[in-house]
This record gives sequence, C-alpha cells and structure tokens, in this order.
Amino acid sequence: MKLGMRKPSLKRRLSARTSLKRQIVHRAGLKMPRGFGWLRNPKKYAYNKAYQRTTFDIFSFIKKLFK
Repeated sequence: MKLGMRKPSLKRRLSARTSLKRQIVHRAGLKMPRGFGWLRNPKKYAYNKAYQRTTFDIFSFIKKLFK
C-alpha cells in the first residue's frame, strides 16, 4: 500500500473523464448511488478506502493552501 503523495498523471486524468465505458454507463442510468461501491465490488471498495486515507493528491493539497 502506498503512503504519501500520489503522482499526478494527466493521461489518466483525461482518460477517466472521456472513456467510452464511463459515457455508456452514465447515459444508460446504470450508475450506482454514492456509497454503494461496497455492493458492486467489495474487494475494490476496501482497497480504495485504505488508499484514499493513506495518500493525498497534490492538486487538492495546493487548492487547500490557496483557499
């Protein structure tokens, strides 16, 4: 498990917003409500929960500094 700052990737950031899978799921209305990730994939949910608590994003860190 990673600790500390996450390394930013512009390529991944763009692909997450413009992926075909995301567009299809979003437009079809198949998106699960917030907080129901544990229902869809419990193993991935647990990993992401731990990852989000042990790392931080440099962009959100900078945003908090200048707020």
